[in-house]
Amino acid sequence: MTEINSILKAFAEYRNSKSAVFLATVVRVQGSSYGQPGARMLMKSGEMVGSVSGGCLEQDILEHTRVSMSENKPIVITYDNTTDEDLLWGFGLGCNGVIKVLIEKLNQDDLFNPLKFIYNCFEKQQLGIMARIVDVEGTIKTQVGAHLTLASDGAVETNIQDEELNDTLLKEAKTCLENQHSSFHIYQFSLGKVEVFLELIEPPPHLMIFGAGRDVFPVVNFAKALGWQITIVDCRANTLSKERFMLADEIILTRREILHQHLFLKDQTIALLMTHNYLDDLEILKALMGSKIKYIGCLGSQRRKAKLLEDLRRQGFDYSAKMLDKLYCPVGIDIGAKTPDAIALSIIAEIQGVLSHRQGGFLKQRSEPIHQPNAVKEIQLNESRI
Repeated sequence: MTEINSILKAFAEYRNSKSAVFLATVVRVQGSSYGQPGARMLMKSGEMVGSVSGGCLEQDILEHTRVSMSENKPIVITYDNTTDEDLLWGFGLGCNGVIKVLIEKLNQDDLFNPLKFIYNCFEKQQLGIMARIVDVEGTIKTQVGAHLTLASDGAVETNIQDEELNDTLLKEAKTCLENQHSSFHIYQFSLGKVEVFLELIEPPPHLMIFGAGRDVFPVVNFAKALGWQITIVDCRANTLSKERFMLADEIILTRREILHQHLFLKDQTIALLMTHNYLDDLEILKALMGSKIKYIGCLGSQRRKAKLLEDLRRQGFDYSAKMLDKLYCPVGIDIGAKTPDAIALSIIAEIQGVLSHRQGGFLKQRSEPIHQPNAVKEIQLNESRI
């Protein structure tokens, strides 16, 4: 998330620049690769923000903006490092895969600028799907770089001229949005073939931390390093918290008796209880357990957790097994953490694992691919055209 945030910031700063600005996006990976589909890099006058690989491809992609885009039309470059030519050409990628990268020139005033859609999704804290045309064969009425976007609020924008393709992509985008995943589709028409990358755009996680003690600082630092949004909720209503947590996006000063008046949970909100106050934690759990929030981390032992749940029941709060599944107490993964920094690392690692649907084990013991490849669908459309 940090890289895309940096790209959006840099692009905004380039508004008054007279130099050409280019965006490179990984649109398909076959095999293994450091940079996964959706990885991006912004380029201007030799400057690069973001990355699409571990540093192997960036300079070559930059060179393509100078020598391969004289007509300013989007292009797709394929890097195949499954053969000995990879070493011959000097890329030395080290991964055994094929990588396709879309390179396009950006215009600040273009309504279909892909960064504008990403920015809007982030600003509104909503999911979205961006369907990008990455290859066209035959006489289909579209071109590389054209796209359709669908936001979770229902807004649709497209510059794809082919009506049949538009209708098909909109249906597929709705499916991807509902299932919250990216996909790569190959459409076979009677007049040609079109390859499309349907990318899920996810805003940064919104971490709401309840507590403002010294042990919260390293948690904030790690979360901001990942580009997350941070809200600090101080149930002691200490005005100094606003000065102490300058990195936080929002500070809420409240008391547990009126906590419910200040809680505005977003779809991407995850919660972490670090109040070190039993009664505060009890009230916070009352407010969060029944919400749509996906993750609730809470400091404390198994015994403290059992007492919290017992007191919730005693006070008439009937929690379900589904509610208990999202409660992580004790919080963090087991890395032997003892210091505040190490504990913060274990907490952030656990949250990242939950958000990624991973268990947080050792990669050397993983038998499946490290990165789950996007689904690839080949679809035959036998429409009649004049």
